[in-house]
Amino acid sequence: MRQIKIYGFAAGAVICTLLLTAGCADLSKGTPKTETQPQETIETRIEPEETATTQVESEEQEPPVKLALKFAPADSTTYKVTIEAQKSIKWEGPLPSKPSAFKGGHTGNKIETTFTQQVEFTDGKGNAVVKVTIKGLKYLQKVKDNILLDFDSTREKDQSSPLSKLIGQSYTIEMTASGQVSKVTDASDAQAAVRGSSSAHQTAVKLLSENVIKERHAIPALPPADKDQLRTGDKWSSLTSFSFDMMGSKSYEKIYTLEEVKDTDARRIAIARMNAIPSSEQAKELHKEQASSFFSKMFDNTETYTGQLKLDLTDGEVEECREELLTEWLIVDPNPKDEERPAALRMTATRLYSIEKID
Repeated sequence: MRQIKIYGFAAGAVICTLLLTAGCADLSKGTPKTETQPQETIETRIEPEETATTQVESEEQEPPVKLALKFAPADSTTYKVTIEAQKSIKWEGPLPSKPSAFKGGHTGNKIETTFTQQVEFTDGKGNAVVKVTIKGLKYLQKVKDNILLDFDSTREKDQSSPLSKLIGQSYTIEMTASGQVSKVTDASDAQAAVRGSSSAHQTAVKLLSENVIKERHAIPALPPADKDQLRTGDKWSSLTSFSFDMMGSKSYEKIYTLEEVKDTDARRIAIARMNAIPSSEQAKELHKEQASSFFSKMFDNTETYTGQLKLDLTDGEVEECREELLTEWLIVDPNPKDEERPAALRMTATRLYSIEKID
């Protein structure tokens, strides 16, 4: 039993080294990848806030509010979206105990995109065709603490980078009132403007790919259209999944609660909070390929996945939406040498989506 544990710890160090490099091929190519599957909603449950009194008559209840976007022709709004995917591996313990094969560090990328979206026209269902124009971009990419790409459109020295050609480029998307991007159109001219052979050119093109555009503009916290009439205390949920390379994949049920509706500066603001839990049986049925890696079973795992939505009900615009997952794996050597403190391997992974209105 003792030998198995020691082997498991040593193997964990090697696994972590492999794990840090797993997926780096995609990152080194400039893929703006957050390793998420498209968010899928199986069921939205609306649960009224519980009270200690008998049920209030419907006419005495506060009226529901509609959590949805509003579009009006010629409306123009500027947002900043941040999408981040990071992972790190760290040795904690006496250096002499550190396996020679172990190499730690941080790997991942962070993308900040500032854009203006202007409504071109709407349909009778509350959906809209929106023209998006990129105003600013920051892109940072690391592999094992080595910076592969560091671009900031506000820096003068970066004006010669192929990524600078993204500034001023436009494309058109179709958005639903529930915050989903149903279609991407007219992106071909923008893609042609940034096309080239270098890795920076390829990164620029990928930032204009259909999947990345949809991820950038979708609002994950809004309920579906047929469930958007809510009162304070009501809940709704959706499902999402993430891949953590050799540590396997995980699915989560994101549970949102409408916590408050307040009046401020002649506007009504709805505030909702999200706490996620490991997926239910329904989610597991949906994500049948979800894997619990053999390697991950060697580690203790802790995780938090939370978020917040602030929606301007008056204008039907998102003020802020932020969702962040932090998961950590830890393996400790159960048999340290002599009186040395136990060595440990710590791996962390983060996934972040944030959108905020800036004008």
